[in-house]
Amino acid sequence: MSGLLTLLLLPFSWLYAGVAAVRNWFYDTGRWESTAAGVPLINVGNLRVGGTGKTPHVAWVIEQLLAAGHQPAILSRGYGRRTKGFRLASSTDTAATIGDEPWQHFHAFGQQVPVVVDEDRRHGLAEIAQQLPKVTAVVLDDAYQHRRVRPSLNILLTEQARPFWTDHVLPAGRLRESRLGARRADVVIITKCPPEWPAHEQQAAVAQVRRYARPGVPVLFSTYSYGQPTAVLPTAAALGAVQPGQPVVVLTGIAQPEPLLSELRRRGHAVLAHHQFADHHAFNAAELQALAAALPPAAVIITTEKDAARLREPALRTIVASLPLFYVPIRVAFLADGAQRLQAMLAPPQLTPRVVAS
Repeated sequence: MSGLLTLLLLPFSWLYAGVAAVRNWFYDTGRWESTAAGVPLINVGNLRVGGTGKTPHVAWVIEQLLAAGHQPAILSRGYGRRTKGFRLASSTDTAATIGDEPWQHFHAFGQQVPVVVDEDRRHGLAEIAQQLPKVTAVVLDDAYQHRRVRPSLNILLTEQARPFWTDHVLPAGRLRESRLGARRADVVIITKCPPEWPAHEQQAAVAQVRRYARPGVPVLFSTYSYGQPTAVLPTAAALGAVQPGQPVVVLTGIAQPEPLLSELRRRGHAVLAHHQFADHHAFNAAELQALAAALPPAAVIITTEKDAARLREPALRTIVASLPLFYVPIRVAFLADGAQRLQAMLAPPQLTPRVVAS
């Protein structure tokens, strides 16, 4: 967004931020009720619209809870789904019925971790307590602004390349509320960092976080660890593995595709084209047919794990099955001792509901 356009939109941003601030004040002072639950609630969210890496961080938290002996569940709004209300994911669901990110979690964890969607998180938690009594912890996916629920641990993510302290509230920027919303965080994770990010730049980022977060709140740094390309459907696997340096065509419908492009180029792949769509884009057969028609003979198609969830829709399976279509798995890794510090926060007795001071 150009500087002039940002300046023109700032008055609207101030109005938006003011409304959000009044809403937060009602919750922070107890005038509006914010309730906890009978089990620990771990929220993974952000101040910004899209692109901070929530999905792989939710998966990391779930893996730690499982390793600690918890029976966790995931509760999400289910953004972009064509259904409403409470829904417990099952093998009959797709990205269209529960949302691409919840379906991605269901695909990753299967029956081991219940995945629930409900736009009313409080109602969703009540249904989890009634229907899933063995659940011992719930991870809230993107509920940082859902103040009716009070997390035991509030994890705030912000992207290294686009940190919240340089951004503005909508519509001049991409923030859902003012930077002061960081004071509700129990830990701030700066995501998508270079693996060898210099210490002095990390310290500068910590100083920026300290301007807005509560004193003493830990600031951690995470990066992405990319796996080997994996077939979206088994038919692509029959074509063989993606070869080092093989030319690729990239297909994405996510907010921030740049890290994937950088990783592919780092691996020596020639990126012949990038078919880029908006975040949560619902792919259709015509788009995939056009992609197939223009695909060079030696190239394969690379997409993201999140996009793969939507590309497995039943209506697309026939054409997807005919394509050399692969996704690159993403895992979270922490710099320095970040993993150990966050693991300690996920252990009892730290996970107890608290009241946010105004």
